[in-house]
Amino acid sequence: MSNPTQLSFVSLQVSSLEVSGKFYAEVLEFKPVEQSPPDAIVFEQKNGAAFAIRKPMIELAKANLLGWGVAIWFTVGNLDTFLENNRDKVSIVKDIHSTPFGRILVISDPDGYAITLQETKED
Repeated sequence: MSNPTQLSFVSLQVSSLEVSGKFYAEVLEFKPVEQSPPDAIVFEQKNGAAFAIRKPMIELAKANLLGWGVAIWFTVGNLDTFLENNRDKVSIVKDIHSTPFGRILVISDPDGYAITLQETKED
């Protein structure tokens, strides 16, 4: 019997590796791996699927809304603390609210991709 299919990799095409790389490293505190493929930045993940950003393979300017219909969730410790530290660095799509999965916050990255941040614990 074979192993079940599992998610192994997620990549977003971005208009500027420099701008988006800074956002994901400084705001979301992702650490780039030592060596990424050309035209991409891969970020370390302790468990689960790998995450990367890359130069576009399509003309992003012609897309009406990037990521429409795709949900990308990352966990963070405390959403209130995250917002205290990053309010001036993020665009809020939907403020902190409770869901059946716990408290979440939806922000957008520099290209407008909606990113859901799920709180993992209360401080």
